[in-house]
Amino acid sequence: MKSHAAEQGEALAVPELVAAAEQALPQQANALARARAFAEPLIAGETLDTGENTLAHADAVADILKSMGGSEAMQAASYLVYASHHLNKPQEVIAKAFGESYAALAVETNKLVRVQQQARGAQVSAHLVDDPRAQTENVRKMLLAFSRDLRVVMLRLASRLRTLRYFAATKQPVPPGVAQEALTVFAPLANRLGIWQVKWEMEDLAFRFLEPETYKSVARWLDEKRVEREEYVEQLRRELEADLKAQGIQAQVHGRPKHIYSIVKKMRGKSLDFEQVLDVRALRVIVPDVKDCYAALAWVHARFSPILEAFDDYIARPKPNGYQSLHTVVRDGAGRPIEIQIRTQPMHEHAEHGVAAHWAYKEAGQKGYSGVSASSEYDTKIAVLRQLLAWERDLAGGDQGLFEDSIYVLTPQASIVELPRGATPVDFAYSVHTNLGHRCRGARVDGAMVPLNTPLRNGQTVEIVAAKEGGPSRDWLNTDLGFLASHRARSKVRAWFNEQQRHATVARGRELVERLLQREGRTAMKLDDLATKMGFKSAEDLFAVVGKDELSLRSIEVVLNPPAEAPSDDEVLLARKSRPAQPKAPKGGVLVVGVDSLMTQLAKCCKPAPPDRISGFVTRGKGVSIHRSDCASFHQIVARNPERVIEVEWGRPKAGEAAVYPVDVFIEATDRQGLLRDISEVFAKEKMNVIGVQTQSVKGTAWMTFTVEIADSQRLGKVLAVVREVKGVNAARRR
Repeated sequence: MKSHAAEQGEALAVPELVAAAEQALPQQANALARARAFAEPLIAGETLDTGENTLAHADAVADILKSMGGSEAMQAASYLVYASHHLNKPQEVIAKAFGESYAALAVETNKLVRVQQQARGAQVSAHLVDDPRAQTENVRKMLLAFSRDLRVVMLRLASRLRTLRYFAATKQPVPPGVAQEALTVFAPLANRLGIWQVKWEMEDLAFRFLEPETYKSVARWLDEKRVEREEYVEQLRRELEADLKAQGIQAQVHGRPKHIYSIVKKMRGKSLDFEQVLDVRALRVIVPDVKDCYAALAWVHARFSPILEAFDDYIARPKPNGYQSLHTVVRDGAGRPIEIQIRTQPMHEHAEHGVAAHWAYKEAGQKGYSGVSASSEYDTKIAVLRQLLAWERDLAGGDQGLFEDSIYVLTPQASIVELPRGATPVDFAYSVHTNLGHRCRGARVDGAMVPLNTPLRNGQTVEIVAAKEGGPSRDWLNTDLGFLASHRARSKVRAWFNEQQRHATVARGRELVERLLQREGRTAMKLDDLATKMGFKSAEDLFAVVGKDELSLRSIEVVLNPPAEAPSDDEVLLARKSRPAQPKAPKGGVLVVGVDSLMTQLAKCCKPAPPDRISGFVTRGKGVSIHRSDCASFHQIVARNPERVIEVEWGRPKAGEAAVYPVDVFIEATDRQGLLRDISEVFAKEKMNVIGVQTQSVKGTAWMTFTVEIADSQRLGKVLAVVREVKGVNAARRR
């Protein structure tokens, strides 16, 4: 049969309610004694990693919880947490013996213990997270992300405080990370929950281990002044209490101890020395109600000289964790500073124990919690939960959506992985390593095999079953199947398939280019050199464009500039003769030295024009081919047949005739609308006739070859200088 509390919790549908089943537990008689008797045979003979006896540790944790206001049920859980390590099915066994609430509390607390142990190990080994500060931040997030049951947090606070006390008492070296975690994770959490006693003691103990020399020097200074200070504070306490009573204010005045870590923080933060720390002499005034707080403040300010800039009204403006009090600093007749805190008894209880003072929710009633009016038991529970949510917002730097949108799971190697809510094992695999994601074939979550599209939950340990090689499934990109929730993982899957397609495209392009080189007899040419000439960074980039038909093979042929046809062996060699007295210039405008009226043709590979230095090569049936002397193709054929070279020179055109010669101009530019028009306009203004244009644009880069007619190649250089000024043109040169 369900308890009334359980039925109420289901009706409200708020699974995060702190200790939802707590109300049913007091009905079980002697829960604390029964839990200890249950655990003792299992843990009495074993020790923790710290060296402390496990049963003794559990006893001490139960005592700390009691001093913090924890219920008997929570104290009982301190034994069940450690006993559960020795049970095959802890949730079932503890639930049967003590109830579901005890079982959930023990299991969740153990889960958090394991997370913290693993995270500390990951900090040391820098596994996944190289920055220890980032890993500590993940621990904080993890702690709050799946520890919605406030009892789990309180058990961990009590356990860590006991561990620090144990190391202090035994004077043993503290394990790496334990003291630092206490200072950076647990103490700030205690502060958020307003559990000041735990916060102060934990800070002092952790600081003692982390900076022993500084701790000793401050402690020594406090001890040297202790007798004088205590006598003065006691005298002041009696006088102040008597004076307030004389004013009709029933007040209890106490001396307030100063904690070493808070002194050091104030000294460092404000660059003060010991004597300048204002609140080493401190009093606390506790009065019946709020109006008495302000009445006592008025009298204190009348009795002493107040330091107005040091006054804080935390009653009117409570701290985020619900802390309320009046803080003022005054000077006595000798000018010595004294800090005085004024508060009511309920404010004092909350300041000392924070949310722990409200474990008995029924007792909170209409009083509410942390200044929040509570019209019902439900409202009181929600007010407690808000403290944890506020702590989450602090960690998120004000981003209230961080925790709602994220989950935190574990790798088998003890590191925390942050994932978007709804993430699956496939998302997890890609977050660990891209290659692991590609090879992911199955997953174990908390030791059990699950489908790859199973949504993960906070705190789960995920292990990926991977193939030795292979790639992702296209089904993973189908949003309806729910394999991927992470945009990052989805982009990696797409990139894998794009890369596979690229491999096929590159292979096709390579085949086409190599086939072309074979046809042109240029197989010795390096592919990377060809790619560079074409304007690509690598041969693979060239193959990819050719494979996608974005670049024609004709464009490559133009770049190759194949040589003129080599002469055959049976070609008749022309003998060189002396130059005639009045030679006649042939049609090509070139004179062959020593030969009259010999047919000449300008080579297409280099297209010479006056006043280029030229050379001739005797061909079969086509006369003399005229090349620029620096033509690469000319040098190749000359290397094979040097005897066919013949001396030539430019002839003088007839009177009234202007000889023109076609030349190729190569232009590389950033492609844009109107580029071809702008370049053509330059040639038109310079009165250069364009007789041919070839263009090709790939990935935003345009390659253009203009064939223009010129009478003088020197003038072409000046025109190209103007072309280079056109917007987007990167290079302009004669081929």
